[in-house]
Amino acid sequence: MTPRTRMNVYFDPALLKQVEALALRRNISKSAIIEAAVASFLSGDTTERLEAAMSRRLDKFGRQIDTIDEDLAVLGEAISLFVRYWLTFTPVLPDATQASGRAKGLERFEGFMQTLGKRLATGDRFLKELSRDIEGRGPNASTGDHQ
Repeated sequence: MTPRTRMNVYFDPALLKQVEALALRRNISKSAIIEAAVASFLSGDTTERLEAAMSRRLDKFGRQIDTIDEDLAVLGEAISLFVRYWLTFTPVLPDATQASGRAKGLERFEGFMQTLGKRLATGDRFLKELSRDIEGRGPNASTGDHQ
């Protein structure tokens, strides 16, 4: 056994209670706990472990941002295609039917808003549904041959 040198230190009472509780749980001495804590503090391993943990978290955030970026690109394309087709193929209504057309449009919009609210409340998202549909089609989806 290596020789030990005695040192008197002062602790906050709450911190000392935590050290004592840990010593009882692990069935080791308070000195061993404090020596291990000081060694860890001085070793620099803590900094490397912290940097590694932060690096993993940043990588995870980066992947999440990439996924969000892809989702936004899909949504942007879907909206632009919808608007293009809507503007291209929606006929102009004659003056006599504009009031009824406007009323029907408001009715459809209300239905759209209710459906949107229900989907958002249930967590059912268009992009998840689209991904499931595409994955379910298989590689020969364009030819109509399903596997």
